[in-house]
Amino acid sequence: MTGDSVWPRDPGAVPGTAAPAGGASRRQGEPGPRQEAAEDTAVVERAKGALMALTGCSAQAAHEDLVRRAKAARRTLVEECRITLGTLVPPLSHATGAGEADGAAVLAALGRSLVQVESPQDLAACLLEHLAAPVGADAVLIYRPLPAGGLRLIGYAGSDGAPADPSWRHLPPGSRSAALDALTAREPRWLENTAEDGRPYPLSGDPAGRWPSRAWLPVTGAGPADAAIGVLRARPGPFTRHDRELLHDVSWLCAARLRAVTPRPRPAPDLAPEAVRALLEALPGATLLLTPLRSPAGDVEDYRVDAATQQIAGVLGRDRSDLVGRRLLECWPAAAEEPLRRGWLSVLETGEPYESEPFAWPEAGPRGQGPSPYAVRAARLGDGLVVSWLRHDTSDRQEQRLAELQRLGRLGWATWNLVTHEAAWSPQAYQLCDRDPGLGPVPLERLADLALPEDRPVLGQAVRDLVARGTPFDVTFRAVATAGPRHVRAVAEAVLDTRGAPVEVHGFLQDLTAQRSAELALVESERTMLAQDGVLRAERTLAGRLQHALLPLPRRPVRLAGLRVDVAYLPAEAGTHVGGDWFSAIELPDGDALFVVGDVAGHGIDAVATMAQLRFTAKGMIFTGSSLTGALERLNTLLLHSRDTKGTATVVLARYRAADRRLLWAQAGHLPPLLLRGGEPRYLQRPSGVLLGATESPVYEEAEIVLEPGDRLLFYTDGLVERPGEDIHRGLERLARTAGTFPCHGPGSLVPLLTEMLETERRDDVCVLEIRAPGDPA
Repeated sequence: MTGDSVWPRDPGAVPGTAAPAGGASRRQGEPGPRQEAAEDTAVVERAKGALMALTGCSAQAAHEDLVRRAKAARRTLVEECRITLGTLVPPLSHATGAGEADGAAVLAALGRSLVQVESPQDLAACLLEHLAAPVGADAVLIYRPLPAGGLRLIGYAGSDGAPADPSWRHLPPGSRSAALDALTAREPRWLENTAEDGRPYPLSGDPAGRWPSRAWLPVTGAGPADAAIGVLRARPGPFTRHDRELLHDVSWLCAARLRAVTPRPRPAPDLAPEAVRALLEALPGATLLLTPLRSPAGDVEDYRVDAATQQIAGVLGRDRSDLVGRRLLECWPAAAEEPLRRGWLSVLETGEPYESEPFAWPEAGPRGQGPSPYAVRAARLGDGLVVSWLRHDTSDRQEQRLAELQRLGRLGWATWNLVTHEAAWSPQAYQLCDRDPGLGPVPLERLADLALPEDRPVLGQAVRDLVARGTPFDVTFRAVATAGPRHVRAVAEAVLDTRGAPVEVHGFLQDLTAQRSAELALVESERTMLAQDGVLRAERTLAGRLQHALLPLPRRPVRLAGLRVDVAYLPAEAGTHVGGDWFSAIELPDGDALFVVGDVAGHGIDAVATMAQLRFTAKGMIFTGSSLTGALERLNTLLLHSRDTKGTATVVLARYRAADRRLLWAQAGHLPPLLLRGGEPRYLQRPSGVLLGATESPVYEEAEIVLEPGDRLLFYTDGLVERPGEDIHRGLERLARTAGTFPCHGPGSLVPLLTEMLETERRDDVCVLEIRAPGDPA
């Protein structure tokens, strides 16, 4: 084989060269003609070997394929071989169009992928992956001819409806199919117009018209046409010249690999070979060798009996000589019933053995005393089936169920004969005790040796009482095991003779490791919870005492700057934490009054400590002449930068001047005060102010109101109006509605209001501060 070109690159090119020949054109040190020829020959041989390895074709077929591709791409054979080996990128020149270069790249990539293909289904997926972009393929189908004619679907990809629709899965011999026509004529069929192509080739299996353009290509290669590949597109329109050339090359490239992964159907022999019949007839049990008989469409209609064992007469009631050569359904019509029929078809299709569920079958012959449980087992032998009848004895079924019960219950049985000193254990008992079955059962008197030293005395005493007096026992002990101690329950009782002496012991062993592990984990969890609860309760007690010490609550209303002030504070009932709600109501040196209500985020000691620092800091700043907004700014700075305070807080500050009855107030993220004037409630419009500790540059503003005689003003924390799962606005509406119905007269006037508002369990602290201007409302 040489490196001669099969198509000149240009009219003046010399075959086999890519540049003018002659030594004058060569530089000093470049290889000579002989060396170049040897290198070209090596490249060609390597490309042939690679193509043979990838596709499974012969050397001659590989050479023809390389020559054909080189001619189609207008390249030299050496260049095509280098492209095949992946060492030369196809040149995009005037002699080679971009589409042709892309086609060569597609073929090269497909050739590398074919080596991974192991079934027709894999091949369909591989083709769809490589043809989706170049030709717009949306589905790929692969059909194989049947011996009796017609086609059978053996691979598909992209077509979701193909496996389920019988019109796709099988094409009978007489059907008008483009796939059948392509195989018969050994030429592709291009279906590009649904209206026109529907007349010669009805589009069965595609009533919705999902695939308006299709291509059917016979897979021929160097041999006969033994498959058809269908390329389906969801978009209409013709296949371009480049598409057709590429699909033709693809079908040729896939031929050898498809033959390698698709066993060709072989015609069934008239009868099984003599050696096979002789072997089968020598087998024990009732067995048949069956050959499927197919219809022209390829469906299994019946089976021919090619060989049978002598014992089959006891099942089917016919001698072997009366069965061989006959149709099975004539001798045993039950073979056509479900699910037996589907099971046998599955064996022929997949090769996986099948065994039916046990069923009652009347036996023939001298043993035919009534129905016996049987199961039918089928296995594939060549193109046929080996079918056996398996008789299930009642004792066998009971033993199987007992073994399943022991496995699921993680227990095993044990017996000890005290007279003959023989013992027997079930396999599960050996597994539970982590004992080698080759060592045999543990003698009863040494049963305690299985336990850890701490548990041996109890188990040993129970065994001695059983042997001496026949006292049954139920003992749980920890057994020694490779994976660690195992909790085992041992239960045993004795069989007594006529004199009342134990002669045999029956018992069982049960693995309780999982149950005991869960119990120990639960106990440990309960201990942890109790310890945590104790810590939380201690923290609550300490926080509560600290709160009471820092926030003394007046027992009766007080008078400040001519106003009557009443305070109520209720701790949370739910949980074990104390909140950070706080208040202040003091008279200033100039005769004014200061009112403060705040709420620190969080609970516990940290919240109480933050509350105390904010409370005393606010009072100190107001005492030293700071404005309300100035005090809020400094409190915000304190929360942001102090190591002793954490989190955020809301607060409302109010300063009352008795001389002109004016109330100046500012707030930081707090709920608005509620004013009751003349029995009508309304919330004061909040001035600007974000909660403390939220930002470095807050903006706080003041507002003022002139209190009239009889006015009532409520400052409160969110615990008064919040309820789980309820919008805060509903709580504010409820407070306004409730406050108007409870007038304030005398000590404890806030009690009815709190009782009405706090119907359910309190999840947060509640603080309410009420001030009232003297006199009757106008």
